[in-house]
Amino acid sequence: MSPEDQAPHRILVLPAGFTFEQRDAGRSLLQSALAAAIRLPNSCRNGTCRTCMCRMTSGSVDYQIEWPGLSKEEKRDGWILPCVAIATSDLVLDIPTAIDLTA
Repeated sequence: MSPEDQAPHRILVLPAGFTFEQRDAGRSLLQSALAAAIRLPNSCRNGTCRTCMCRMTSGSVDYQIEWPGLSKEEKRDGWILPCVAIATSDLVLDIPTAIDLTA
């Protein structure tokens, strides 16, 4: 990873407008969201069940596993699995079912 990939990245979750940062390159987007008291849909947390699958409308990610449970076409169309994805830039995610755990 380049130094830019390791910098804190700002994550915007639409349509609610929740934001959080991914500061630790070893932490998944799901883990970073939970640390910021934002609940994203999840179940297996290992990239196979697809419960967390959401659309990334801008930005880029890498994965903690070699082949997450997405097809090439889904990846091309912007779908990601936050449970095993790591931000490599600022992101905008479309996750209508995200919940603010502090509310």
